[in-house]
Amino acid sequence: MDHLVLEVGLAIALLAIAGVLSAKLRFSVVPFYILIGMAVGPHAPHFGPFDFRFIESAPFIDFLGRIGVLFLLFYLGLEFSVGRLIKSGKSIAVGGTIYIAINFTLGLMLGIFSGFPLPETLIIAGITTISSSAIVAKVLVDLKRTANPETEMILGIIMFEDVFLAVYISILSGLVLSGSSSLGGVLLSAVIALGFMLLVIVIGRKMVPLLNKALNIRSNELFCLVIFGALFLLAGFSETIHVAEAIGALLVGLVLAETEHQERIEHLILPFRDFFGAIFFFSFGLSIVPSELGGAVVLSVIAVIITLFGNFLAGMLAGRSAGLSSRASSNIGLTIVSRGEFSIILANLGKAGGLASFIQPFAALYVLILAILGPLLTKESKHVYNILNKIFKFKDHKEKPGKSRLKDESTS
Repeated sequence: MDHLVLEVGLAIALLAIAGVLSAKLRFSVVPFYILIGMAVGPHAPHFGPFDFRFIESAPFIDFLGRIGVLFLLFYLGLEFSVGRLIKSGKSIAVGGTIYIAINFTLGLMLGIFSGFPLPETLIIAGITTISSSAIVAKVLVDLKRTANPETEMILGIIMFEDVFLAVYISILSGLVLSGSSSLGGVLLSAVIALGFMLLVIVIGRKMVPLLNKALNIRSNELFCLVIFGALFLLAGFSETIHVAEAIGALLVGLVLAETEHQERIEHLILPFRDFFGAIFFFSFGLSIVPSELGGAVVLSVIAVIITLFGNFLAGMLAGRSAGLSSRASSNIGLTIVSRGEFSIILANLGKAGGLASFIQPFAALYVLILAILGPLLTKESKHVYNILNKIFKFKDHKEKPGKSRLKDESTS
């Protein structure tokens, strides 16, 4: 800690280099951030005079990473609205349910057949179910697919995942963090968590008119202090009642998303989300012991194969339920295959609850593989579909009215 400022400066400089490198290679930046953390952290390899353990102030950087989680979930809450889900229609609800059901079931089966205890199995199922909204959104923009007919379903599934994640983390944190071992204790913790969520959302929506007036602040400095104060207070209080602090941040975002100040908050919060979010992935890399990754290779590879299969199947079924073509449906599964921030958040939840140590290296290796494969499969989705179509001979059908007028850029 004697050279704290220097070490933080070095960490930021390394993150900048990783960002530039990922942009040059046109890959997701997430695996680069994690790899850099692994390369220079307290567990980095050292051979005689060659010592790569530059970063020793891991606890402080880990705290900055926790702040990154709060900003990531807070921003997600700002982007999400309960009203939006209702307006999205039946097709997105059906598609989201299909996606969650298939991937979550496969994740549970992986944990059960591997012989893991229930808490570890539930963490694994969560890790393998939730897509990385950050990676998916970036890929859609980079490949200019925002006007594709399947993009509405992709965004709808991501939004549906957010709802599932909020409820799932609430229940899981009640089980893992409360230390409850009896069924009654687990159910009580889950009821408290869900009750807290509903209470905040209901009261928050009722307070929207009051919040509109209270947040009518000209000074950006004072405005930020008020927003940040609410964010950290509710996140901190959530942790005291065994609800993940990230969910507290998400709830603040959900409430403020209903106000007329949403765009101003998003504009001010974006740099903090990006900065602290990068440190979050970096801090996750610092916590990984590279020598332990070898023990997670088999499980991670099996999980990746299961995820690829589950995603493609779920994408095809979700797309067909919405009347999309086979090619557009395949794009759904291939685009949202990336795993990232939410898988890591769930792994950290397992660590905080004192669960088996294999979860961290498993999540790290699993996220690294899919964070690299995901954007690559999305970019080459046309060729992937053509190869699979020769094998399985997908039967196409007409798209529902309103879909055909949108250009399917993935075929061009």
